[in-house]
Amino acid sequence: MVEGPRGKLDLSLPKLTDAKVEDGSVFISRVGESSEAKAMHGLARALVNNLVKGVTDGFSKKLEIQGVGFKAAVQGKIVNMALGYSHPILYPIPDGIKVTIEENTKLSIEGIDKELVGRVASELRSFYPPEPYKGKGVRYVGEKVIRKEGKTVQ
Repeated sequence: MVEGPRGKLDLSLPKLTDAKVEDGSVFISRVGESSEAKAMHGLARALVNNLVKGVTDGFSKKLEIQGVGFKAAVQGKIVNMALGYSHPILYPIPDGIKVTIEENTKLSIEGIDKELVGRVASELRSFYPPEPYKGKGVRYVGEKVIRKEGKTVQ
């Protein structure tokens, strides 16, 4: 269990690992020297590191929407996205996540749980991933979309 200025998170450690706290430091140890034990040791270390980073600094992902008429808005605990379909896309925001929107096309997802922030960003992107011909869609900020050339008439 980790507690910090932004909140508290808990984790059950993977098998073959143990943890102890001494002088404000967390020490992860493994049981045995098998390759599975070594893999679980690294996983446990990364998970504990993400917990500590989350409760101290938090995590954020940024998305941008590109396309004529594509926009998003937050209405209470629901993200309402207009992505060129015949209906609006309504996505309920999970507890512990804060979604803010600037200029109707720039989304910022913030929270203390790295996995949950990444999952929400991925689900929002999956409603209309960037397509290679016109580049329209929801993409991560800085994501490069390889553009394809359209058909040519002869």
